[in-house]
Order: sequence, then C-alpha cells, then structure tokens
Amino acid sequence: METNVFADKLELARFFGNYVAELSKQQKQVNIALSGGSTPQIIFDVLAEEYAEKINWQTLRFFWSDERCVAPSHQDSNYRMAERHLFSHIDVPEHNIFRIKGELTPEAACDDYIHTIKKEVTMTEKWPVFDLMLLGMGDDGHTASIFPYQIKLWNSSQICETGTHPISGQKRITLTGGVINHSKKIFFLVTGANKAEKVREIINKTGAYTDYPASKTDPAKTLWLLDKPAAQLLNK
Repeated sequence: METNVFADKLELARFFGNYVAELSKQQKQVNIALSGGSTPQIIFDVLAEEYAEKINWQTLRFFWSDERCVAPSHQDSNYRMAERHLFSHIDVPEHNIFRIKGELTPEAACDDYIHTIKKEVTMTEKWPVFDLMLLGMGDDGHTASIFPYQIKLWNSSQICETGTHPISGQKRITLTGGVINHSKKIFFLVTGANKAEKVREIINKTGAYTDYPASKTDPAKTLWLLDKPAAQLLNK
C-alpha cells in the first residue's frame, strides 16, 4: 500500500488541504465521506484556519464513514466535531451536508442513511461511488465502525450496518467494505505511536494483519497518511 510519512500532524493536514483544494477546482461536485477521531479534528482546524479561501467549498458535499448513535449535539457525535471545527468556520452550503441521524434508532438511522446515499451519490451497480473516503484506524485495527470481532460486517451486502463498540457497547452506524472499496480514493489518516504496531503489521502484511478491518481496503486506491510516530516501526 502507498504511504506518505509526515514530520507532524500539521504537515499531514496541509498535504490533505492541498489535495482537497485541487480536487475542488477539478470537479463540479465532490462527494467526501468524513471520519471522526482526533486526527480529523486537527485537519479540520487547519482547513478552517488556512484553507477557508483556498478551497471551493461550494463543490464539496460531506457524508460520513460512520457515526455514533447519539444526538448531533452530543459530545461523541462525529457530526458535532466536524461542525464545530470546520463547518462553522467556512462557507459551505447547508444542503451539502448529509449527516447520519444518530438520534434515531440504529435501524432507522441505518435505513435513512442508505436512502440518502442512494439519492445523492452516483451508484455503480449496487454500490455508491464516493470521490474520497476518509478513514481512521483504532489501535485495535478497526476502521469506520467495523471492529475486529465484527469483521464480517466488512463483507456485508448492505451499504450500511450497525456496529457495536466492543467495550462500551455503544451502537454505531458504519459504511461497509463494499462502499469503502468502491470509492475513487481512500485516505487513511493515522497519527500517534499507539498505532505504530498495527500500521507495521498492515503495511508489511505481517502478524495477524488479516484480522484487522483496516487491512481490507483496496491497496490500489489506498493512501496511508502517517505522522512519524505512527510510522516509526515500518522499517523494523
């Protein structure tokens, strides 16, 4: 898999900002699925501070790779994080934001999001085609909200599934592997030394890497954006 290693999170965020700025100028419509977590939060802050005038926000349409089953005002909400750190600081049309309605029951939220995606995103056969899929990786190797103990969700025939956090039991709505791998481009945003061991196993295809959902993306489409701490074990 292709990897880019950056000195720090700020350098990584600027690479991403430049990529999105160029994409926003090349296409009339760009469908992006965002992820939650601490790394995207830093990237959103940089986009808001340094790219508010460099990106054509009118062309970007925002979705999510996963969401916690909570209200949009809840501190755990991926939508809330994006709204606070990005959307409230830029000129993005409200009708270009398609959140997962985590305040509904998991079943209703999943069905609603499937309907939204089918309506708003170009479909190829049974799968939507996102222009850019942003993913993070947990230190257990999970991505989106597909955890190792529920790795079968990756191969679901559905656009969305309901995942369950293995410790808290929190319900989450997640896109499945078919959606992720039909994206035109997949970015893994991974920072921190606590991710280094899983990064090494997945990139080098060693250890129990096949047990990790993060190892299942199409390598021809996947770019890993790593800071130095996350990449520190790659050559060992």
